[in-house]
Amino acid sequence: MRNLLPIIRTNDSHSGGRSALTCRFRCGDACFHEVPNTTANPYVGDVIAGALSRRGVMRAAAVVTAAAAAGTAASVAAAPQAEAAPAGNWHKPTDKGARGLRFTPVEPNTDDVVTIPEGYGQNIVIRWGEPILRGAPAFDPEKQSAKAQAGQFGYNCDFLALLPLPGERGRQVLVANHEYTDEILMFRGYDAANPTKEQVEIAWAAHGLSAVVVEEERRTGKLTPVSRHPLNRRVTATTEFRITGPAAGSDLLKTSADPTGRKAFGTLNNCAGGVTPWGTTLHGEENFNQYFANATRPTDKRYGIGTGATERKWERFDKRFDVAQEPNEVHRFGYVVELDPYDPDSKPRKHTGLGRFKHEGATVRLTDDGRPVVYSGDDERFDYFYKFVGSKRMMKGNSRAAREHNLSLLDEGTLYVAKLTGDSPAIEIDGTGKLPEDGEFDGSGEWIPLATATSRGAVSHVEGMTAEEVYVFTRLAGDKVGATKMDRPEDIEPNPHTGKVYVALTNNTNRGVGTNAKADEANPRNANKHGHILELTESWNRADATRFAWSLFLVAGDPEDPATYFAGFPKDDVSPISCPDNVAFDSYGNLWISTDGAQLGSHDGLFGVATRGDRRGELKQFLTVPKGAETCGPLVQDRRVLVAVQHPGELDGATAEKPLSAWPDGPGKMNRPAVVAVWRKDGRDIGI
Repeated sequence: MRNLLPIIRTNDSHSGGRSALTCRFRCGDACFHEVPNTTANPYVGDVIAGALSRRGVMRAAAVVTAAAAAGTAASVAAAPQAEAAPAGNWHKPTDKGARGLRFTPVEPNTDDVVTIPEGYGQNIVIRWGEPILRGAPAFDPEKQSAKAQAGQFGYNCDFLALLPLPGERGRQVLVANHEYTDEILMFRGYDAANPTKEQVEIAWAAHGLSAVVVEEERRTGKLTPVSRHPLNRRVTATTEFRITGPAAGSDLLKTSADPTGRKAFGTLNNCAGGVTPWGTTLHGEENFNQYFANATRPTDKRYGIGTGATERKWERFDKRFDVAQEPNEVHRFGYVVELDPYDPDSKPRKHTGLGRFKHEGATVRLTDDGRPVVYSGDDERFDYFYKFVGSKRMMKGNSRAAREHNLSLLDEGTLYVAKLTGDSPAIEIDGTGKLPEDGEFDGSGEWIPLATATSRGAVSHVEGMTAEEVYVFTRLAGDKVGATKMDRPEDIEPNPHTGKVYVALTNNTNRGVGTNAKADEANPRNANKHGHILELTESWNRADATRFAWSLFLVAGDPEDPATYFAGFPKDDVSPISCPDNVAFDSYGNLWISTDGAQLGSHDGLFGVATRGDRRGELKQFLTVPKGAETCGPLVQDRRVLVAVQHPGELDGATAEKPLSAWPDGPGKMNRPAVVAVWRKDGRDIGI
């Protein structure tokens, strides 16, 4: 892919390349606030920096120009291209590659469409506002209501899961997160200083989760929703939840609405998630802090909860969002949520045993004897990533007893936090990328226990904290035991073929700035705006191990930059990538990476990379998303790829009256987040 297309440069000043509008509504301007973690714990950027430079030196001869990838743009709807991709000497490479990745990569671009490889087709599966429950009306932007939204597909879909539907041929259950709402793009005439009660209640109904049955077109990978199917379901910001696990019933969780501390209402800011081996879905409550006002406690500050009014002003309409009036309500968010998609009448659960922090997601593997292990990252600058090892074995089968037992698996076990150590003397790591004397890049790590829950109660392993405090103030527990600070740990996914665990670290432009931690040996760059991916190998490849080895798998950015690294693969044969976020695996063991806030001037996209064999590190771009959008999901099946196109048109200056993207329904129409399916036109499997 040499001499293909110049990388598109940008000087975007917003964190990770996002618009100011995205920063306001998705995470409450988190990157413009004081870093919540002010401890002196080791910083992973310090651990990786030397290794990155070593590998950069070793691969320097392979760096010739910026890499890019070719492709064919295909619009999902009638939306025209808003900007043409920059001209370049585009050479169409062959489709050879690792099995599952044999497609012609798309080139970086700024087109206002979903761009996919040549020979592939696509369709919009479902948009925000489409009715999925009985009695729900068709979407009408001029006649929105909370009642209607509660029966319609929610806003800003993120994590996606497709589960089999026995007995209904060609059908599956699609489960989607609805991370957050952008009221400026949802409501015409929206006054951010004075939202109406109806607008707030619509936003509550647009958050949460959706379960909707979808039907496959036999000759393609096209999916269409089956509206009003009995399994279709909406979970919103007001749905009743069960609080389970070791902190359930704690005084820290009791409120005036729930004096038992065992019942919560609603779920907020669900980002990534996972599918369990027992057939349920997990959903991580991430930037929940932005919904709560008037906080004053040190524990609230550690979680980034503001001292004044919130962006959406929900506290005006429900006192539970006012910490001054309901101090414990905020303690009931920041957990992993479990949903049983096959039982629409069941109460979803909030699992306190997995800790409380900004869960990017939760992915599961089983130990050799059938116990669940759950990995989850805390998506914050300089925060940590965690592992939960269950003590109860999964029961096989779909009997009622088996399902009830398996729904309790995440309530008993040990919660750990990661600490990484480099293998080079500190004196050899000066932050400049100078090669250490050993000429190798590797390191070790340990899982530090925080607390253990059993059927008889819970025990804290953190001095000075009770078990309940560990589970409710998990960030503070990580601080106390010296966990390693990371660059926004996002999705964490174990490879089902090898057992190796991959940690996506999106970026951290605050590293090395002011008094913030500087590099010493574990993250690649100061002012890290492109992010990287770590590869962890548990000792003896046992999921319940307490030690691991770690290495640098991918350091994102312009391949022409000697600081980038692609697992040793020649850098003139890879696509440029920036800001890795959600990850997934295909059936061949390839890692698929979606990006959020790419800093190379191209729109965000989806990439596949081989993790083993002689093509390990070969990274190819599969698609790009429209203007202002983020690539979420993703989900890779043999015959199709699904992505959630989140916040299309979310650009500075955009409003519902004046959209700055024409996706998905054409010029002048309201931007609507949606799920997109991509498949091969010849009906064969993806990438073979």
